[in-house]
Amino acid sequence: MLETGTKIKDFTLKDDTGNDWTLSDHLGKKFVLYFYPKDETPGCTTQACEFRDSYHQFEKIGVQVVGVSADSVESHKEFKENHNLPFTLLSDPDREVISYFGAYGEKNIFGKMKMGIMRSTFVIDEDGVIEKVYEKASPAKNAGDIIDYLTA
Repeated sequence: MLETGTKIKDFTLKDDTGNDWTLSDHLGKKFVLYFYPKDETPGCTTQACEFRDSYHQFEKIGVQVVGVSADSVESHKEFKENHNLPFTLLSDPDREVISYFGAYGEKNIFGKMKMGIMRSTFVIDEDGVIEKVYEKASPAKNAGDIIDYLTA
C-alpha cells in the first residue's frame, strides 16, 4: 500500500461517462480517492451512499471525491444512477491503478483467502502527494472519518 508522503504517478482511467479522467488534470485541490471491491454489493453501496450523503460537506471544503473499482464504465453508470451518486467513479478493469496503490491483494473473504480489491482510501493533496491513508476503510465510517480529519 502506498504510504503518506508518496507523490503518486500520473494515470488515466475511464470515468462513469466513458471519458478519460487523468490525475494531472485534477491537481491543484485536494481530493479523496477511494478503492472499493464491487458496484452494488452491500458494503460498497453503504460506502458510496455515505460519501453521497456527506458530499455537500466535501464540496464546502473544496475536496473532490473519486471512487475506483474494476467494474466496467456501464456498471459504474448504473451504480451512480441507482444511488444518485454525485461524484466520479473510475473504471480500472485491468487493476493497474488499483495495484499501483496497493489496493489489490490477498484478503479474507468469509474465512477463505482470495485475491481481491481491498477497501482503502487516500487523501491526495494539491500536488498529488498522499496526505492520509485509510487501510481497511469502514464502509459506514469512511466518509465521516475523512471529514473529521480534513476539518480538524
